[in-house]
Amino acid sequence: MKQEDVVAHVTTPLVNPAFAPMVPRFTDREYFNIVYRTDPEALRAVVPEPLEIEEPLVRFEVMKMGDVSGYGPYTESGQAIPVTFDGERGEYLHAMYLDNFPATASGREVSAYPKTIGAPNLYVDNGALVGTLDYGTLRVATATMGYKHFALDPAEAKAQITVPTFMLKIIPGYDGAPRVMELVRTEITDVVVKAAWTGPARLQLFEHVLAPLADLPVREIVSASHILTDLTLAPVTPVHDYLKGAQR
Repeated sequence: MKQEDVVAHVTTPLVNPAFAPMVPRFTDREYFNIVYRTDPEALRAVVPEPLEIEEPLVRFEVMKMGDVSGYGPYTESGQAIPVTFDGERGEYLHAMYLDNFPATASGREVSAYPKTIGAPNLYVDNGALVGTLDYGTLRVATATMGYKHFALDPAEAKAQITVPTFMLKIIPGYDGAPRVMELVRTEITDVVVKAAWTGPARLQLFEHVLAPLADLPVREIVSASHILTDLTLAPVTPVHDYLKGAQR
């Protein structure tokens, strides 16, 4: 394979890339969100500077991807933390667990999503919307919400899922020291909110050393939403370089 052919690729293996070289479009992406209050000390221990915390809130999410170009259907779950950066409100993506390897590899390599393999699920059971996350054979999260109890304003639903998101991009060098260590920003674009609901909700988090969602314990449920959308993820932009200083 000639050098010019090698540099045309974006990932390995060269003859069987881990993911397709494309920007995926998400059709019928279904969100189950629970915003809850947690311990301020627990948040300060995991949110990196220069991000700032205004309230001790966490958003637990389960997302069922009905159809994704390049990846096919899959489900994802994780935690996002409301933060501010340089006066802008957004969310810091703390942890994400997926059941699809190409989406996991692409999210980590092309962008900076903190993705790892897990077993999330989203379904309806006896009048309740249920979101679960298993790590290996063990349950680490169970969320329930009254199924379609109350309509949610589409504008409010769109505002919930289109806030800017911040992530850490860390790539080690061959000597083990960081080669890239950046705070990056992205957002959701081309959003179509097809339907949205709210209702009463509950969330249980279970201790696991390799899936430590419970390190941000549930103290109070603040809100819940169930949203059906089509959308596209924008490319990431570096906003702070930990190795060279801030940039904008």
